[in-house]
Amino acid sequence: MKQKIGRWFIPAVGGLAFIYLLVPIAYIFVFSFNDAGRTNLEWRGFTLSNWQNPCGAPAVCESLVHSLQVGTVATIVATALGTLIAIGLVRYKFRFRKLTDVLIILPLATPEVVLGASLLAQFLNLGWELGYTTIVIAHIVFCMSFVIVTVRARVSSLDPRLEEAAADLYASPRTAFWKVTFPLLLPGIVAAALLSFAMSFDDFIITNFNSGTFQTFPKFIYVAATRGIPAQANVIGSAMFILALLVVVIGQVISYRKKKQLENS
Repeated sequence: MKQKIGRWFIPAVGGLAFIYLLVPIAYIFVFSFNDAGRTNLEWRGFTLSNWQNPCGAPAVCESLVHSLQVGTVATIVATALGTLIAIGLVRYKFRFRKLTDVLIILPLATPEVVLGASLLAQFLNLGWELGYTTIVIAHIVFCMSFVIVTVRARVSSLDPRLEEAAADLYASPRTAFWKVTFPLLLPGIVAAALLSFAMSFDDFIITNFNSGTFQTFPKFIYVAATRGIPAQANVIGSAMFILALLVVVIGQVISYRKKKQLENS
């Protein structure tokens, strides 16, 4: 009896959880086709005009470009620095190593309100003007922790004997890193970069503290919510979700093909 209940109970709970997660996304996608007026809260009819002109609402595409610029720069810098730090933490022993681990985890455990306010205080003390630069620096701070944790797990799983074998074959340390270590680290680095970009693109709280008049896409949504979010914002949100889904599917297909090739060889 218990086994029969377990067979349908776990799939049912899992299905309800997926529905709970996907309902808001489905709402955004459906209402991107809404022939909305001043607000996009009530269904007024089907139209493709929102998808044909996604920049029809004032400042929506400008804020999207700002978010993409911030996310790209923050991801590149955070991924580069985070990867180097992760390799150093795993491969080398030094004093205050445990303290370094705590400092790395600290941005992950700190509430975004506290982190955003702390960074704001630092920028004001330095006399910096709030805008694009302060947002990028703030995003790098919290994105680096995600990169370090992700890449560090990948570095810890590598077999050091592979690099030793490369050295035995007269490969220099640089050649061994780029020919052996880096290709093995690349999946973890890519995963860390994607996570970093998603966190940066999606962030509102820390951005709102340190942005000044510079407007990103999440900040645009927050401001627009007071007078009605335009349907074009739903279009951009749906397009970003579809793009992220395609990236995941393509990654899975490539991984599956590589696995099949290894099995056949």
